[in-house]
Formats: sequence, structure tokens, C-alpha cells
Amino acid sequence: MSLFPTYNRFPLTIVSGKGTTVTDDQGKDYLDFVSGIAVCNLGHRPVEVQKAIENQLDQVWHVSNLYQIPVQEQAAKRLSEAAGLDYVFFCNSGAEANEAAIKLARKHTGREKIITFKQSFHGRTFATMSATGQEKIQEGFGALLPTFEYFPYNDVQQIEEVHDGHVAAIMVEVIQGEGGVVPGTREFLQAVQEKCEELGALLIIDEVQTGIGRTGKAFAYQHYGLDPDIVTSAKGLGSGFPVGAMIGKKGLEDSFAAGSHGSTFGGNPLASAAVNATLEKVLNPMFLEEVIEKGNHFKKQLESALAHFQSVEEVRGQGLIVGVSTSGEAIQLVHTLRENGLLAVIAGPNVLRLLPPLTVEYEELDKSVALITEAIQVYEDRLQKV
Repeated sequence: MSLFPTYNRFPLTIVSGKGTTVTDDQGKDYLDFVSGIAVCNLGHRPVEVQKAIENQLDQVWHVSNLYQIPVQEQAAKRLSEAAGLDYVFFCNSGAEANEAAIKLARKHTGREKIITFKQSFHGRTFATMSATGQEKIQEGFGALLPTFEYFPYNDVQQIEEVHDGHVAAIMVEVIQGEGGVVPGTREFLQAVQEKCEELGALLIIDEVQTGIGRTGKAFAYQHYGLDPDIVTSAKGLGSGFPVGAMIGKKGLEDSFAAGSHGSTFGGNPLASAAVNATLEKVLNPMFLEEVIEKGNHFKKQLESALAHFQSVEEVRGQGLIVGVSTSGEAIQLVHTLRENGLLAVIAGPNVLRLLPPLTVEYEELDKSVALITEAIQVYEDRLQKV
């Protein structure tokens, strides 16, 4: 093995995929409710995106951002309009998008402090690791950047008590994905926005996992009527092609003038072609409405099927990001589900996280509910024997 052992890999090798189904090297099929961790929002190998990339492959792959890239301009226009903002910086990942947001907020305001939240996750670069409110992500790397302060999530009172003229931005996830699929309350998110306005700080919303239709809106903050200054996006943005983006309001552009930031590969023609094709489908209002309907159906079916289990504490989420909170270790459920043909992932030690493609069929959702019910029954049966 020539790879650094940075990943705890499952004993599974996926060799092909189409739609919601993937196949391993033994010929076994699985329903994929991981979607590359909220990346394959249109399923595996969506025809429209594949064609767009193939067309671009026949033209030019990479020219660098030294030159005009019309397909990138088109992608930026679509993305900024979807977010209700004005400018886009393309990069390669969610961590890079959040890194750009942190740099822009500090440069624009001339301040250094950024407030984030406990159990948040914003990436693994040094700045985004420092922004992340989880000690397990930060352990072993020495002194972090000292300009981040972590507040309890969904605690309105703590936010209202902030009176600090040194705050450049408050950075928040509308739903904490890695932190346990924990939705922010409307009251809390509004309090965060009001505090930014009061302090003259920027509101940064991290939509890396929740954006691009995952919750039934282009971005999750649009369910709450929020007005962010900066939004970050990645994961589902390119349907599996690596791409990230920072989207910002008019008035911020002078702080990111030529030479202030950059990315060799960011928004190259192939990535931009993938973004355009992805957004063309995802941003269709009928498509987004169906995501909401599927999400409501999925959550309702799970709540009904799991209501009698003592180990199930809560089913939560929005659209097609759903978490099943349990009293035990959720990784046991992940292993059982994989053996039975359903791929899922955890979000913290006690939450089963479900991220089906937005194109998932109702029958596939219902099948997954049956498999999850069976897996939890097996788990509780084992507990009774201990």
C-alpha cells in the first residue's frame, strides 16, 4: 500500500455506478445513500453532466486563469444568480472555498476575529481546521490560528451577548453536517444575522454540504430568509468533478482584486462545464420541489418505522440530508446496512447520516427504510443478548 493511511476505508471496492446504484468488484449492487458524501447529487454518471464534460474534453482542458474562460463566466453567472449574490471565486474544494471566505472577510473588514460554532466542520487546511469547532479534527497539529472563537450552536442568548468590535465575520452552517445533521433554528440563524449587522461583521454561510439542491432550495439558507455576505459551495457543485466556489456580495470585489488570491486549477474549463450542466438541472424549480417532497416522504417514513425502537432518539434533517440519532454507536448500523446492500455514513459517533442522490426514486427510499429498520432491529437484538 503506497497511500498514507489517512482514511479508515470500508472493505468495499466500487467499480461502477449509475443513478442511485453502485456495483462492487464482486458484482454486488448497493443503494448508495452516501453519494460521495453529498457530492453526486444527480446520481452517478448523470447523462447531462457526462456529455458536457465530454464536449469540453474535445475542446480544451486547461488554460489557467491568466486567460478569459467563457464557460467559467457562464458558470459564475448561474451560481451567483442562484445565491442572490454577485461575484464568484472558483477553487477546487470546500476547504479552499472556506479558506477564501476567511481571507476575504479579514481583508475586507480589517479585523481578525471570526466566530464559528462548536461541532462545526469547515475543512482541514490550517485556517479551516482552526475554524472547525471539533477538537478531534485539530489534535496533534500544534498551535492553531488564534483568531477563532467557538460558540454553542443554536444558543441565541450567547450570540446576543457578543459585543466585540474586532469580529470580522460569523461563519455558520445552516445544518451542521459532520457535526451530527443538526439543523439551525430559525431564531438562532436570524440572531446570527442580526449580530453581524450590529457589529458590522460579515455573515459567511458554509453551504459545502447543504447547497446545490440538497435541502430542496439552491442553498439551505434560502429556507430562512437570510441575507449572507459570503456563501461557500463545493461537493454537489460539479456532480463528482472536483470544484468549489466562494460567492460574495457586491462591494467585496475590491478586497479581492488582482493578485490578492488565486488558484491554478480553480474553475478550469472541465470543472466549469460540469458546474453548468449540474446547475442547469438542479436549479429547475420543479426539480427542487420534488426534492422537498421526497425529503418529507423519507423523513415521515423513517419516523413511523423507527418510532418503537428504544435506541432511536430522533430523525432530523431537511430535504435529502437526514440523520438518525441513536443511543449507541452508529457505525455498527453502517456495517450492517453495507452487508445488506445499502451504503450510509455516520455524522459523529451516534448519528446515521443518509445522503441519497436528489434523483432517488420513491421505491428506493422505501427500500432503504426497510433496510434501516431491519438493521436497527438486529442492533437492539444484540444489545438484549449482552
